[in-house]
Amino acid sequence: MNVWVEAFIVIAAVAIVVQMAILLGMYIQMKTAIEKFTTIASDVKVRVDPILLRVNRILEDSEDKIASITSDTAEITRLARGQAQRIDRVVTDSLERLRVQVIRADQILAGALEVIEDTGTKVRKTLWAPVQQVSAVLKGVKVGIDVLRGAQGRRAESDGATQDEELFI
Repeated sequence: MNVWVEAFIVIAAVAIVVQMAILLGMYIQMKTAIEKFTTIASDVKVRVDPILLRVNRILEDSEDKIASITSDTAEITRLARGQAQRIDRVVTDSLERLRVQVIRADQILAGALEVIEDTGTKVRKTLWAPVQQVSAVLKGVKVGIDVLRGAQGRRAESDGATQDEELFI
């Protein structure tokens, strides 16, 4: 059993040495990677710092302008809203006045049509009634004349008929 214990100890020692070699390799790789990242970071910092300084100056210079633009935009919006409300009031008022005028024009037109209708009725009563009466009188005279002519014509016919009868007998 001693041999087995010694074998396991040797195997464990070899495993520990292999582990240590792997960890040493990882440490060396990490150290070189960290050095590369540090170099890259310092290069980026050297390049980005001037840009950030310029951006910072631009923002500081623009801060007042941006605030001014924002306040001007708010003022323009307020004025536009007021003008829109005024325009709405004017349009509403104009439409109401137009509606009243249309109603008034409709009433005037309806009144004018009623007057024209009444006038037409009165004209028919005052002009056409006498014309119809005169026409009726003239028709009556004509019928009377026709009757008188017809009576004379009948007498002449009846006289002629009696003469024909007398000749025939």
